[in-house]
Amino acid sequence: MVNVVVNGIGTIGKRVAEAVKKQDDMTLYGLSDVSQNGGLRTVLSEDGPLHGTDLYASNNDGLEQLEDQGFYVNGLLEDSLDEVDVVVDCTPPGIDEMNKENLYAPNNVKAIFQGGAPKDIAPVAFNADANYDDARGEDFVKVVSCNTTSLSRTMSVVDEEFGINNAVASLVRRGGDIPQDSRGPINSTVPVTDVPSHHGPDVQAVMPDLEIKTLAVKVPVTYGHVHMVNVELESKPEDEEVKEAFRSQPRVDLVKAGEGYDSTGKVHEKMRDLHSERSDMPNAAVWEETVTVEDSTLYWIHMVHQESIVVPDNIDAIRAMFEMEDKESSIRKTDKVLGLR
Repeated sequence: MVNVVVNGIGTIGKRVAEAVKKQDDMTLYGLSDVSQNGGLRTVLSEDGPLHGTDLYASNNDGLEQLEDQGFYVNGLLEDSLDEVDVVVDCTPPGIDEMNKENLYAPNNVKAIFQGGAPKDIAPVAFNADANYDDARGEDFVKVVSCNTTSLSRTMSVVDEEFGINNAVASLVRRGGDIPQDSRGPINSTVPVTDVPSHHGPDVQAVMPDLEIKTLAVKVPVTYGHVHMVNVELESKPEDEEVKEAFRSQPRVDLVKAGEGYDSTGKVHEKMRDLHSERSDMPNAAVWEETVTVEDSTLYWIHMVHQESIVVPDNIDAIRAMFEMEDKESSIRKTDKVLGLR
C-alpha cells in the first residue's frame, strides 16, 4: 500500500486527493497546504468528502497561518515524510520547485508535479495513454497540462493506428476556472502571441517524434477548452475507422452535436444531468461529426474539461512510479474506481 500526500488543495489537488482516497492500492496519508481557501475548508468540513483526513503545513509560516485560520494541523509535512511514499504536488508554479529542493529531494520522497511546473522539474512528462512505461521506477514525474493531456490522448491513438506526419492544433482556451473570479469580468479574446504556443512543445515532451504546431487564444468562459485539430496521416483511413479508434481509446468519448450536444455549455449540462461529481468530465470529448478525412488529412474538434482531465493520469503516475501495474491494468483500475468508461 502506497502512502500518498497531496500538497496544495486547489482545483486539481482536491480532486486528486479524493481520487486517491477511492483507490484500494494506495492510502491518502494526508493533505498539505499553507493557507485557507474555500476548497480546503469545504472538503475537510464535517460534510466534506475528505473529512477526517490529516492536514499538514508545508512550512512554519503555513502552520501558524492555518492554525490562526481555525484549522487543526497535525504538524509540518517535513516531519512526516519518513512515513510518506509519494507527494502529489499541486502547488503553484515556483512553489513546486522549492518544494522539490527543500522537501522531497532531501527526504528521498517521490513526487508528482502538474502541468504548470517547469520542464526540467522531472525527467518524465507523463500521460498514461501515451508513455506510461516511461515513468516506471522514476522518483519525479510531471503530469502534463489539461490541454497537453487531451492532445496526447487523441494523437497517440491516431499515430498508433494510422501514423502522423505532422499536426496543427488551434486551441480556444477558457479564461479561468469557475472560482477564479480574479481573472474577470472580462470581455475580450486574448491571443497567445507565442507561435507555436507552449502546448505543441509540451506534447512533444510526451511524444518526441510527433511534428506538431499549436496556436491558442483565450476566451471569457469557465467550463472547458476547445481544440481544432488537423493532422497529415501516413495512411488514408475512412472516417469511421478513425471514429472507431477514438472509441477504443480510454478516456476519449465521442459526442454528437446532432443529439443536442452542440456546444460546451450543453456538454456541461450533460455532465450535470448525469450527476457527475462537480460536473467533472475527465474524458476528452470529440465531436463525432467533425471527424473527417480528406485525402490523407484528418480533422476533428474536441473539448477539454480543464479541472478534471488530469486527475486519472495522476493516479496512473503513482502506479507507474512504484511499478504496481502495467499500463492497461492501471488505466482500467483507475477508470473503474472513478466511474469512467
